[in-house]
Amino acid sequence: MAFSIDHVQIAIPIGGEEKARAFFGELLGLAEIAKPHDMAKRGGCWFKVADLQLHVGVEKEFRPARKAHVALRTDALDTMRDSMELAGYETFDDTKIDGRHRFFSHDPFGNRIEFMDKVARS
Repeated sequence: MAFSIDHVQIAIPIGGEEKARAFFGELLGLAEIAKPHDMAKRGGCWFKVADLQLHVGVEKEFRPARKAHVALRTDALDTMRDSMELAGYETFDDTKIDGRHRFFSHDPFGNRIEFMDKVARS
């Protein structure tokens, strides 16, 4: 039996879709994809991340994920950090993993997000 990841879902508060689109779509540059018609009425929004998906779903009793997180790989880590900080998001360094630099931040709802290099660098 073999598995692969199809999508990851994070939660946002009810009514947070426009902030999610501004953060994940505009700031991070992820393309929004249409939710299936029967699921669209539940709220939230979905984004394409390479050949995977990031589902942003609404949760009535929302609490931000402070430890659990999504890690996004990029070939422009320094530029991403600059964009995040310019937009007013605080960034936090962490140790390298397999020679890849990385940092953490939070989305507008307080969910922890990790950004890391696609490849190792010195």
